[in-house]
Amino acid sequence: MSEQTTLEPVHETKLSPRGRKAIIAGGIGNAVEWVDWAVYTTFSSVFAHHFFPKSDPIAALLATLAIFAVGFVMRPVGAAVMGAYADRHGRKKGLVLTIGLMAGSTAVIGLAPTYETVGILSPIILVVARMVQGFSAGGEFGSSSAFLVESAAPRRRAFAGSWQQVSVGAGVLLASGMGAIITSTLSKEALDGWGWRLAFIVAALLGLVGLWLRSSVEETDSFVNAKERTEASGEKRRNSVFTMFVKHPGSTLRVFGITIAGTLLYYMWVSYMPTYAAVATGIPLSQALLANFIAVGLFLVLLPFAGILSDRIGRKPTMTAFAAGFLLFSWPAFALLNGNFWMLLLIEVVGIILLLGYSANCAVIMAEQFPAEVRATGIGLPYALAVAIFGGTAPYLTTWMNASGLGQLVWLYCAVAAAIGVAVYATMPETKGKALD
Repeated sequence: MSEQTTLEPVHETKLSPRGRKAIIAGGIGNAVEWVDWAVYTTFSSVFAHHFFPKSDPIAALLATLAIFAVGFVMRPVGAAVMGAYADRHGRKKGLVLTIGLMAGSTAVIGLAPTYETVGILSPIILVVARMVQGFSAGGEFGSSSAFLVESAAPRRRAFAGSWQQVSVGAGVLLASGMGAIITSTLSKEALDGWGWRLAFIVAALLGLVGLWLRSSVEETDSFVNAKERTEASGEKRRNSVFTMFVKHPGSTLRVFGITIAGTLLYYMWVSYMPTYAAVATGIPLSQALLANFIAVGLFLVLLPFAGILSDRIGRKPTMTAFAAGFLLFSWPAFALLNGNFWMLLLIEVVGIILLLGYSANCAVIMAEQFPAEVRATGIGLPYALAVAIFGGTAPYLTTWMNASGLGQLVWLYCAVAAAIGVAVYATMPETKGKALD
């Protein structure tokens, strides 16, 4: 079935009113969900000692970052369960469920008792809440990417898909902005006592806004048409996880490979760089968060334009430029990193510009690998597996390397990931112009 046989007229380049509403509702909902996710990393160095014995602050931070990684371990589980749910029951229902889970678990972290109050129960609560956050985030990416790309005009799929990452970046930006305001306006005692909890509670309340927006959108034509085709054929629907591995193994492996460089470098630059710079160079966390805030703001402005560029010249050249750029930039980035605000800002901005090549493309190129029947699972599960292995462990490994006297090798860690990216992107088939359904 071609893209033209949908439930409403399709224009090659112009978004329909329903498509625009989908981008607004899906994007804003995704943004507030990622505020909930990113606020953990933003304040990890502040609240770490509250959930573990205070005798060793570095050990407490490493333990908190290990729990950060546990959240990533749950992402493949969430991607498999929620992806299959969205492929069977619809993108809208999947998105409503993921944001509800994220907001609830964020509120639990903000209200959780300290180690001094309840002992070992405190880190257990933190682990469980972070696991639910990871489960939700795992289901979010596949469902939201499928929802946005399926709502797009045929020749604006990268543009529409880029808003998935715009909304992720907006969530990180809001979390960084909240962090910059709270850390710079509150005293150290107030920040340590209740300021970090305020950030989690505000993030959880924002989730209610996203829940309302997602409840108001319509289902995509791609899902509706796929469901009607299946019902008309009389075939019994298999679980989409099974179908993905059996019928689409090449596409599944390709999505995994596409994600490796993108996720590791994204989390290093967008999520973890402020904490890493503060620990490694001694720059005040408030200054590091401000540099991150400015760089991510630029990232959000440029992302839709990078999506338009991909729609014009293709996925391969824009993604290859991203990976090759980081292959060359990784060493000077970490060699020049010091306690100076302007140098950190320059490093953040250059990395952010390079990341456009990945972030503008990731949703669309993954969606273009699979039919609608398995699209949410096909995007979400291999992506989540790669994120769990390469993205979730990056903050822990780089902090450990720095604490062990191996900080000078962090650049090599990033460069190897970039080299893998060059190999994958340069050899993958171009999907610009491919029929989606």
